[in-house]
Amino acid sequence: MDHTAALVALATSVPPHQFQQKQILDVARGMMADRYPEFDTLSSLFANTGIRHRYGVKPIEWYQERRGWPERTQAFLEGAETLFVDVARKALGRADLSAGEIGTVVTICSTGIATPTLEARIAGQMGFRSDISRVPVFGLGCAGGVSGLSIAARLAQSRPGTNVLLVALELCTLAVRHDELTKANVVAASLFGDGAAAVVLRAGDGGVTRVEASGEKLWPGTLDIMGWSVDPEGFGVIFQRTIPDFVQEHMGQAVAEMVGKMEFPLAGIDRFVCHPGGAKVIAALERALALDQGALDHERDVITDYGNMSAPTVLFVLERALARGLPPRSLLTALGPGFTASCVALRHAA
Repeated sequence: MDHTAALVALATSVPPHQFQQKQILDVARGMMADRYPEFDTLSSLFANTGIRHRYGVKPIEWYQERRGWPERTQAFLEGAETLFVDVARKALGRADLSAGEIGTVVTICSTGIATPTLEARIAGQMGFRSDISRVPVFGLGCAGGVSGLSIAARLAQSRPGTNVLLVALELCTLAVRHDELTKANVVAASLFGDGAAAVVLRAGDGGVTRVEASGEKLWPGTLDIMGWSVDPEGFGVIFQRTIPDFVQEHMGQAVAEMVGKMEFPLAGIDRFVCHPGGAKVIAALERALALDQGALDHERDVITDYGNMSAPTVLFVLERALARGLPPRSLLTALGPGFTASCVALRHAA
């Protein structure tokens, strides 16, 4: 019997408020332009992202007022709990399972703090068993969708026949800042949206799409590339280096190293499914991975429709790839704070 973990179901969800990219630009200009002379020059970033619209957990007016930790945290708890329940129920419905049939739940989130954690807060509403194993993971950032899938797959494999629920959920928009007049803050305002994805995995009883292998690469001396700063007002985004340049220089070798430890050659990968950090990152990935320009089509479509939602974004891409039909072997990749590359190999039987 094959005890590798199989993907039983995948679902995605976004909060109810949709923002057009031009609408966000107008709001950002109103917040910063008169205090930050460089804003007009940087405003071209909004047009170059490839984003048409994004989603937020609060109405656009909410973001136009300056907020501190208490308000951000309350918005996070309310929005995240609602989104968690929605996406988890979708995934369970597609798996034809009840919440009581889930043995382990893995929660990936880096955009808010909750103790008790999200899966505990909604356990009664969902109907989780009292003996469910809870694995909340904070701090993986944009790499969380792939790293989380790897963690969930290993947990499923350790207990064949049990069901593992992975929920990757991020409310990036709640970190919008009025006080940080920086290029990093303008970049964040031009890119990030809110969303969630959920995956049900099970090992030991067949399955069309299976998690074949996984790997990670942590670069030393790269803590300044991406992350959060924390102060009395909340999270502040850290972008100290140009990520597309780093991707183009280092990602190809990192993928080769990670795949080199797996039981198939790099040439055996039929499709890459990548976390689309932004239009420039997608182009850099195509060059780094020696792909044809435009090969990462699902990635561009997801960025266009949702923006960068951090951890769940790559699972939105995977959802589209599954709908179109996966080839025999795919490699999911993502980059996140650390600075880290994470990958998961999927084996798909037609």
